[in-house]
Amino acid sequence: MIDFIGDIHGHADELQALLKKLGYIKKGKLFTHSERKIIFIGDYIDRGPKIPETLEIVRTMVEDGNAIALMGNHEYNALCFHQKETSGGHVRPHYIKNVIQHFKTLEQFQNRQKEYDDYIEWFKTLPLFYETEEFRAVHACWDPDHIKYLTKLLPKGKLTEDLLNQSAKKETKLHLAVEETLKGKEIQLPKEHRYVDKDGTERQEMRIRWWENIKKATYRSLSVLEDKNLPDTPVRLPKGSSSDFYTGHEKPVFFGHYWLQGKPSLFKPNVCCLDYSVAKKGYLVAYRFDGEKTLSSKKMMKV
Repeated sequence: MIDFIGDIHGHADELQALLKKLGYIKKGKLFTHSERKIIFIGDYIDRGPKIPETLEIVRTMVEDGNAIALMGNHEYNALCFHQKETSGGHVRPHYIKNVIQHFKTLEQFQNRQKEYDDYIEWFKTLPLFYETEEFRAVHACWDPDHIKYLTKLLPKGKLTEDLLNQSAKKETKLHLAVEETLKGKEIQLPKEHRYVDKDGTERQEMRIRWWENIKKATYRSLSVLEDKNLPDTPVRLPKGSSSDFYTGHEKPVFFGHYWLQGKPSLFKPNVCCLDYSVAKKGYLVAYRFDGEKTLSSKKMMKV
């Protein structure tokens, strides 16, 4: 059976504690379990104090066949930050904001360039999503149309170097599919409204609960993060926008990304977010999955 683990962000001590709590035994550098495997939901780097140690734990488990590691938006951003364009510069420009986001990672790999370059190559092997007959797993958003498109385009759900370059070109189908799969869906707020995100940036777009029925939602109820300042009025979608949502009839889906707070719990009996802000003094969270069609908050574990 499978244990899903959410965003780690370089918190290796918490990761080891959670693995031990789940019954995994450490043998040298490897954590193993006689009956279970891990699916890591992505975001192993940036923000935390022990990024190289985190990567070593995750990669060792993957290479030994004890885990599957999905790509998070931070690994994708690191690839784009590292990848040079043919015209010069980098796919993800080295603006101050982008350098700050990656600073912890770059700082901890100081004087370890070869090792860091090796991890960058490893990031390219990480799939963007994973599905079995029993469940789905993705870093931020399971959109059936995007997944269908990416399945046809990407070898085994993985970005090639050429597709990585293409995915950074805005206003393309590939860019939208990768962007929403790894970073979630957003909608425009009414013109008179703004909000400040976790990094202090003022935004007019908000991340939405893509598993909720948009046609029945207000801006306030549809926002992933609770904010009483958001308008409690029906959502107005641009013409041509999809209002599809993840219904209760779909198989269980596991994801991270959204910086939730408080006691870990399910959004729906088939919708489980595992990011509870370990990098902001929150929790590192896992879900112990045994093939059930109806999930239970009681099976969410935290450290």
